[in-house]
Amino acid sequence: MEERSVAEQERSDRELVAEILSKDRKATAEFVARYADHVYAYVRRRLIPRADLVDDLVQEVFLAAWESLDKFRGYSSLRSWLLGIARHKVEDHYRKRLREVQIADEEEGMGSEPVSAHDLEEALAERQAGELTREVLSSLPETYTVVLLWRYWENRSLRDIAVQTGRTEKAIERLLARARQQFKKRWYEQQSSK
Repeated sequence: MEERSVAEQERSDRELVAEILSKDRKATAEFVARYADHVYAYVRRRLIPRADLVDDLVQEVFLAAWESLDKFRGYSSLRSWLLGIARHKVEDHYRKRLREVQIADEEEGMGSEPVSAHDLEEALAERQAGELTREVLSSLPETYTVVLLWRYWENRSLRDIAVQTGRTEKAIERLLARARQQFKKRWYEQQSSK
């Protein structure tokens, strides 16, 4: 019975794509209605704490999907295909943000407390979706927020972040050290003020 459901979904996806490509407005509206919530939730989870950017990125996802809909072959579900586009758009967003924001050299000497990566990973894992984490991340400079999210939310390696941003691994390592230090400092400041 499940196999039939999958086959029906595949046929339904292919039919919907064919109708959209033939400029059927109702099919286009159905496409957005059917998948907007999935794409929105995916993008929102990956842009925390920058919820203000979600709508624009979701729009970019659907625009990119619509522009390349003729390339959809049905090897996966239309939903999976869209979420793949969403993943690439989120990566593009982070890559762009990391390239745009310059690291200030004078920030190198900030803070005196050494940061343990283990403590930070444990704190992020325990409180990842928590309000305090979102508050702290939103209070950090955007470069720090982006690099922390890539490293600890997306579980990217230093090498991957370096390749994606066009920086050296050592530069990313230093950036992460400063970001962790600021995160930890503000985490404890937030905790002590509550």
